[in-house]
Amino acid sequence: MSDSDFSVVDEQRFQAFHWRAILTTGLGVFCDGYDLSSIGLVLPLVLASYGTATLSSLDSALLAASALVGAAIGALIFGMLGQWGRKRFYGYDVLILGLAALAQAFAPSIAWLIALRFILGLGVGADYVLSPVIMAEHSNRADRGRALGLGFGTMWPLGALTAAIFKLLLQALHVPPDLQWRLVLAAGAVPALAVLYFRRKMPETARFLARLEANQAAAKQVMAQVGGHDVTPPAADTRPFGEVFALHARWIFSGALLWMIYDLVVYSTILFGPSLIAKGMGLAPVDFTLLIELVFVVPASLLMSWFLLDKIGRKPLQVWGFAISAVLLIIFAMLRSKLSGAPGLAFIVYGLFNVSQTGPGLVSGAGVFGVELAPTRIRSVAQSITVAGGRIGAAISGFAFPLLFGAVGETSTMFILVAISIAGAICTQVLVPETSARSLEEINSETAVAVRPAQ
Repeated sequence: MSDSDFSVVDEQRFQAFHWRAILTTGLGVFCDGYDLSSIGLVLPLVLASYGTATLSSLDSALLAASALVGAAIGALIFGMLGQWGRKRFYGYDVLILGLAALAQAFAPSIAWLIALRFILGLGVGADYVLSPVIMAEHSNRADRGRALGLGFGTMWPLGALTAAIFKLLLQALHVPPDLQWRLVLAAGAVPALAVLYFRRKMPETARFLARLEANQAAAKQVMAQVGGHDVTPPAADTRPFGEVFALHARWIFSGALLWMIYDLVVYSTILFGPSLIAKGMGLAPVDFTLLIELVFVVPASLLMSWFLLDKIGRKPLQVWGFAISAVLLIIFAMLRSKLSGAPGLAFIVYGLFNVSQTGPGLVSGAGVFGVELAPTRIRSVAQSITVAGGRIGAAISGFAFPLLFGAVGETSTMFILVAISIAGAICTQVLVPETSARSLEEINSETAVAVRPAQ
């Protein structure tokens, strides 16, 4: 083991520190999943509470887009702030999430709710940047994918699942509808504010301290805390930001493109899956979503995160995920009329589609490429760009695909998603390298950079 690099962190076994880091970082993503999915569960109750039968097209668009636009802006802001410290700004993301979630319960109108969801989105975007960056920089080499997959890819559906369960619980308890939606939206504040203390106590990453802050003494202490060995950290990276960004821009924008493709597919299929299948099964959309999450998404996320993400690699998991998604979408499109008469079979096909999408969800959707394909010098900004790419994809899904449904029909729209899925598989294979089981420094050739001596 070298006494002047991050080997002590990279080669450390998976231990209690990593589990605490997964829980501390992952609860923010849990909140994201809860907050972003809960509005769809209670929207009819919200409208009834405000005495509105339906939303205008403008209000509907603003309500759908407000959190997504906020997330893109929040990601870009905190991506830049992250250059001055990961921990320094960590906790503000969940503070924004918690306060905005709580404030939703007191929104006096749709306009206020739209504004509050925009603020909530700022916290979501901030968390999408800071949490994966911190987790990746603290992780060991062999288990980095597992940590990111469990902390982000798995915690998001768990948050969505919790929102659905809480909604059903309140319904079973016969809580008045006006109070139901307020409690469901406000409950997102509980995990956010609960984890605030632990985020503020989390140590700054050794990579930031050594490479950006040039505080080798503090970096040495963190490395000893994480790895249990007293070693000398690398020197600071003083290359100009623009120079480093130019060297890695291809990979950064490739990561943004892949996240955009993933969100285009996964958000669009939400539009036709529950509506086409749930009714045939005699289920409400919330019950259908709950079953899909319980039976397919959460188990697949746990198994793939623990056993596959580091073992078979990021690229195969994403390539095969997109490819199998395309096949299942073809089956769904060609047999749609038959599947509508066999809702149980349709449920299985749609569930398997969600399993196939778990691969890209654990890679691109968890921000893995953003944090692994950029060096410490620019990592938080790189991650913010990939997050913005994903939010753009989600926004396009929310706006364009409902129009496509009306213009060309559901079957043709599904074949468009097939083409996008195939493009995702090809782009993954061609545009990015495999990153599993490699140190962040090896991936980004940081061992050869021009640095200044430690102070």
